[in-house]
Amino acid sequence: MPQIKVLPIELRNKIAAGEVIERPASVAKELIENSIDAGSTAIGIEILHGGKGLIKVNDDGLGMDREDALLSIQPHATSKLRSEADLFNITTMGFRGEALPSIASVSRMKLTTGLRDSHFGTSIEVTGGEIRGTKDSPSHGTSIEIRDLFFNTPARKKFLKSDNTETVHIIDTVTKEALSHHNIGFWLIADNHETMALPVASSVRERLTQVYGSEFVQGLWLLETESEQRGLKVTAFISKDTNFRNSRTHQFIFINKRPIKDQSVSHAVYKAYEGLLPQDKHPVFFIFIEIDPKKVDFNVHPTKREVRFEDKEEVYRFIRDNLRERLRDERVRFTKPFSEPDFRSIDSITGNGGMPPVYNSNYSHVAAVSENLELMYQTPLPFIYLGETFIATAGRGGLTLIDHHAAHERILYELFLKGIGLNSDRLLFPQQVKLSPKEYRLILDNTGILNEMGIEVDDFGHDVLIVRSLPDALKGSDIRGILSDVASSISEGRVPDRPLKETIAARIACHSSVRGRDILNQDELGALISDLEKTGNPDQCPHGRPTRIFFSLDDLKKIFKRK
Repeated sequence: MPQIKVLPIELRNKIAAGEVIERPASVAKELIENSIDAGSTAIGIEILHGGKGLIKVNDDGLGMDREDALLSIQPHATSKLRSEADLFNITTMGFRGEALPSIASVSRMKLTTGLRDSHFGTSIEVTGGEIRGTKDSPSHGTSIEIRDLFFNTPARKKFLKSDNTETVHIIDTVTKEALSHHNIGFWLIADNHETMALPVASSVRERLTQVYGSEFVQGLWLLETESEQRGLKVTAFISKDTNFRNSRTHQFIFINKRPIKDQSVSHAVYKAYEGLLPQDKHPVFFIFIEIDPKKVDFNVHPTKREVRFEDKEEVYRFIRDNLRERLRDERVRFTKPFSEPDFRSIDSITGNGGMPPVYNSNYSHVAAVSENLELMYQTPLPFIYLGETFIATAGRGGLTLIDHHAAHERILYELFLKGIGLNSDRLLFPQQVKLSPKEYRLILDNTGILNEMGIEVDDFGHDVLIVRSLPDALKGSDIRGILSDVASSISEGRVPDRPLKETIAARIACHSSVRGRDILNQDELGALISDLEKTGNPDQCPHGRPTRIFFSLDDLKKIFKRK
């Protein structure tokens, strides 16, 4: 008896669903992209319970007649491929014909569709992949309702996250599709509340403004470049030097309007920022690449999240070199303050026969360091800057080097975590902050934690928050950037064995602490070091980096090989 059997169609569809349909957001993505391919100018999405109860997508696209509607739910039935050659010239969002049958096999689906110029339409109901009913239904465009996702695959259903988490993933999916198709209007209603309303935009910049607000977009440079010879065109919105972030949250890559992940493109962006990007910071970027479809393969991942370029190096160099050229003037402006100053001769300054001087941050005080077993020498100032980040201070039988950013981060972290000594005051003029729909929802769901940290936030509607109170430590800070960073820390998930409040406190402290190139005076440095001593863990910042390093006299002798 043969041991190999052909699997029944129902089981094959469920297996395909396992590859294509990871969660409700995957369903939303497939349905939205079908609507895009249908030539829609307006797409409405409605969800209940994070998409687990309902995902409904309406469009004003071409629609289908009865015959095509019935064929659309059959495996590998598609209008987008005619021959093998078409597989290497993909110009549509979908092409495999897997989405609808895969979704229908693990849900209760209702498809209602009709051609634009027809007075007749068709409605089909499918349960677990089996057609339960077909009838005439006047309709234009297409409407698809997906209910009770994974009702017949409980093993898959139990891995879904909370309603709120799944909703955030759907918001993220709709945002990506909206960014790459600014000529289409998108509306999202979650649990009977309008969550996104993005009418047709005239440009990518306008769509970015719709999603993130004008303040966010003002922090970006625009690059537009094209090479007919290479068949490449790039439109990019990238960080100015004042708009770096603590995470990679605001980084998007689109290939022929398809949202994808590609490490080589991301690496090209980071290489372009070499010499400009501070340590532990990340640029914001929206990279829109148009490439000859014959030079890229979209058929390498079940969900089409990854692509394969015919010449990856060519794309890499094109993006890196053009972004680097755009940033060149920024790099010159940024690096100029770090150039070596034109000092006069050492003898003329010190009068000590050429003893090497030690300079503080503004180069106005000079002191010669001589060796003494007890380090009896005292500089004119108790603290000396080494560069613009590190502080040196002598005492207690040795030398202490302090990273003033990491030290301030530790101090603020414990202030926010304990909520004591924050001195939070109501703002005379409450500040409106526009966030992306995803960030907006994440912040609203965690206002209690922010209130404990002295940040009072209220809902103003339409992705806008009202900030009514701020602690003294945040006065004058980029509050939009802080809230955006907080949202990204929530979205990234909790660190194991670390409460969410600690994660948020660490993110705010990092965003708000003293930056490199912010020079503190002697009184401020004294207060900083005093406050650091009072913390529970003065030797490390919240991310585990050292705040200070101590070299005893014995350590110094070993370094100079004096033993």
